[in-house]
Amino acid sequence: MNINNTIFKAYDIRGVVGKELNKELMYSIGTIFGVHALLKNQKTCVVGRDGRASGILFSKFLSDGLRSVGINVIDVGMVPTPVVYFATHHLKTGTGIVITGSHNPPEYNGLKMMLAGETLWGPKINKIKDDMKNLRDFQKKLQHQKIGSYKFLDVSDVYEKEVLRSVDLKRPLKIAIDAGNGVAGPLAGRLFKRLGCETFDLYCEVNGDFPNHHPDPADPANLSDLIDTVIKKKLDLGLAFDGDGDRLGVVTNSGQIIWPDRQLMLHAKEVLHLKPGSKIIFDVKCSRHVSEWVLKHGGEPLMWKTGHSLIKAKLKETNAPLAGEMSGHLFFNDRWAGFDDALYSGVRLLEVLSREREPSKMLESLPNSISTPELKLKSKNFNHFDLVAKLISDGSFPSAIEKILIDGIRVEYKDGFGLARPSNTTPVVVLRFEAENHDSLEKIQNEFRRALLLIDSSLQFPF
Repeated sequence: MNINNTIFKAYDIRGVVGKELNKELMYSIGTIFGVHALLKNQKTCVVGRDGRASGILFSKFLSDGLRSVGINVIDVGMVPTPVVYFATHHLKTGTGIVITGSHNPPEYNGLKMMLAGETLWGPKINKIKDDMKNLRDFQKKLQHQKIGSYKFLDVSDVYEKEVLRSVDLKRPLKIAIDAGNGVAGPLAGRLFKRLGCETFDLYCEVNGDFPNHHPDPADPANLSDLIDTVIKKKLDLGLAFDGDGDRLGVVTNSGQIIWPDRQLMLHAKEVLHLKPGSKIIFDVKCSRHVSEWVLKHGGEPLMWKTGHSLIKAKLKETNAPLAGEMSGHLFFNDRWAGFDDALYSGVRLLEVLSREREPSKMLESLPNSISTPELKLKSKNFNHFDLVAKLISDGSFPSAIEKILIDGIRVEYKDGFGLARPSNTTPVVVLRFEAENHDSLEKIQNEFRRALLLIDSSLQFPF
């Protein structure tokens, strides 16, 4: 079998259907993942899928591959990614695979994998790639293995009941929901109505072609319809979900976008009220206000590497009650099981805001600064990892007060920060800047520009 090695990403397996991903590949991945599961004494795997057209076929062949080496498959059907995570906890399997292209274009699909309670990333995804070269050897060794069982199990209602049991709204709110035709739409509509909320649903019918807009709340352009609905109908706020339901976008009734690092601040205050002194984890792309806010409310801020798998691993290591990253993944580990779940994050948000007379004003009062979105820098002369390594070793930032090297280089200033880190998913350097005012932002960006040009004078900057 010809395998395109580029499908093996840092946090998942992902590629174009028919070109890079096909049913034979899914069967093979199921076989190798099944072998890895057996080595961890795992006998059962939960399988779920998003709403893309290729998901049904891929689910069958992935499940057949798993069963071929003796793994019992529990198929939970077409559900958001966090429902698969929930199923691994509820059914005590600790092991599951989601067939999802997340927020990628319709022609893509992929796999997010959890094995023995650990979300796979980096080396363990590469181990699957390496072992696929020896697929026939594994198949020969296991040819007398008893075929694993298969059953379909709908866990959505149990999931909804557990979410509702976990929260207490003081009053119902009026909200708009935009699922971008992703898989979270039907469940989100039911869940928030069961909470007593009056909902206005946008694009909540599942359609893997995403005919209305791309299901990615990290891009402001994808929130325009939600903002218009919230303003025109005079609602309390709006919630947006990405294609597989593990990332949340939030907009206020004045049309302001509340980015995930500000959402994290709101939740941190609540969590620390009940668990004072706890660690609150956030990634290197988050605002410097997060650390200040956590300290102010009696917690211990812990900055960590970007990537939902890496944040989950750190959460498990530290047993922190809350974590989040700028991309929109939020992880509750107090009343919930510590996995990234946009539906649950939305419900927890409403729980807090239901106590406020003017919920949007509460959100808009959270600390904020001038900041850029993620900016992507390409180099013709350097690998993106090498470019950042050179910036770390040779870069000069005369106005800086601190350099943080957890993930790339984050340079702290008295009035802001600049970040350069190599993307783990695409061959670019990710840049982000924040400052108290436009003059400070320009100063910080100029220092980064000068430092990078000394390494590669041909760079074209996205700022």
